[in-house]
Amino acid sequence: MTTPHHTSSLSPRLHRTTHILYSLILSLALLLVGCAQSGDSGAPVLNGPASTDSAGTGSDTSGVYTETTPSRDGIGKVYMGREISKVMGHRGAQWLERAQRAEEERPDLVVDSMRLEPGDVVADIGAGTGYFTFRIAPKVPEGRVLAVDIQPEMLRRIRSRMQEQDIRNVTPVEGTIRDPRLPADTLDAALMVDAYHEFSHPREMMTSLVRSLKPGGRVHLVEYRKEDPSVPIKPLHKMSETQAKREMRAVGLEWVETLDMLPQQHFLIFEKPRP
Repeated sequence: MTTPHHTSSLSPRLHRTTHILYSLILSLALLLVGCAQSGDSGAPVLNGPASTDSAGTGSDTSGVYTETTPSRDGIGKVYMGREISKVMGHRGAQWLERAQRAEEERPDLVVDSMRLEPGDVVADIGAGTGYFTFRIAPKVPEGRVLAVDIQPEMLRRIRSRMQEQDIRNVTPVEGTIRDPRLPADTLDAALMVDAYHEFSHPREMMTSLVRSLKPGGRVHLVEYRKEDPSVPIKPLHKMSETQAKREMRAVGLEWVETLDMLPQQHFLIFEKPRP
């Protein structure tokens, strides 16, 4: 966010008006790419792709992946030397909302470390039950949280909570395995918590996500530390810092910093280059 060169009495009003106008523009963009009304709460859900669904960007990724004999927790598909893990389905929702998660993963530190502005547009990729979505929403009262998931069951949970708590700055988005279905040049930030390692098409997903970021927009990647054998998570559900940097660099993101404030996870920040 830019800082005004002067602080006249009109600046706060102008700043707020700018955010309102941007929010209206974003809402229109969402409608243009295929918003539909939910039967549960009336919340808009993106159904139309913002890019070529068959490959995320329409680019050829035939040589990006290799195959191997699936390990116990993997799908047998290898990306940049890493076997992709199986997906935790909607039946694991209770684990996502477990009481001890706040202590184990410190979501308060994750959200605070994103350094969000009130008018930011943020994508929670692999939102699940909305565990982080609803922690981000109060931080962007003049902006919007796009809660992206490929599982309709998870999105129903999010819409139900939106209705129960009258939360109006969250938009559920039904993505695909290749495309989060977000408009281009929209996002100030994106968050992926313990989700990226499960993407069956990480190159396509990330290429599409990068296109949806504004120049200077940031990706916040949180993954269990593979380098630490004491972290009690299955190996394929962890990522090393080196591997994460390698995969983000492959889609044009620049590493900014790695924060080590979380008990068991990496918190890596990447940025879309400015022109």
